Amino acid sequence: MRSDAVHRVLEAELAQARKRRGGQPPRVLDVGGGSGVWAVPLASAGCAVTVVDPSPNALATLQRRAADAGVADRITPLQGDTDALHAISPEGGADLVLGHGLLEVVDDVAAALREMAAATAPGGAVSVLVANRHAAVLARALTGRVTEALKLFQDPDGRLHDCAADTLQRRFDSDSVERAMREAGMDVELIQGQGVLSDIVPGSVPWRATRAEEALAELERLAAARPPLRDIATRLHAIGRVGG
Repeated sequence: MRSDAVHRVLEAELAQARKRRGGQPPRVLDVGGGSGVWAVPLASAGCAVTVVDPSPNALATLQRRAADAGVADRITPLQGDTDALHAISPEGGADLVLGHGLLEVVDDVAAALREMAAATAPGGAVSVLVANRHAAVLARALTGRVTEALKLFQDPDGRLHDCAADTLQRRFDSDSVERAMREAGMDVELIQGQGVLSDIVPGSVPWRATRAEEALAELERLAAARPPLRDIATRLHAIGRVGG
């Protein structure tokens, strides 16, 4: 797995899950992760991963990636929707449930989070990665699209209703993602950013210089958990603990 703030948190979470299970492989449920961006690296790290996604094409891509990586036996693909998660995945069966890039597109955020919490084993965690509305506003303002930036800022869901290119149903900020997870019965232990500065650093920076790469990585790590820098990250990452 990579070494950014999100991956480091998940690695620590999986280490705790492995310890709780007496050294057995952690059980991961990846909701809406059909193409395998997260599932394949997690399986390569020794996890048993179940992926639920409504798209047969995405699941086919997942199976190809898993086969190429030699981890097909560690990944179970299931076709289905989030609102029917209880029917296709065992309740309380996962040590870690991922909802990465999911809440922006589901019809009912509260229902999706309740389903994910129900699928989590006592003491396990739900990991949510969502698009940040403030980052979207800032990105458009910096590129001169101030009218779009204003609409995103003023819209309750942080979306551009009159723009066909905006396929998200909503964007979040730190407060709204934390509130949604708490209302679903989780204890929110962490909110951090992903892509705080690395997504906006000018392309003219000489990345072939090792020191520059190391400096950005360290700056990104420190900024990920510190408001107000955390709150302009491209994506927000939250960990919710399910009681046990």
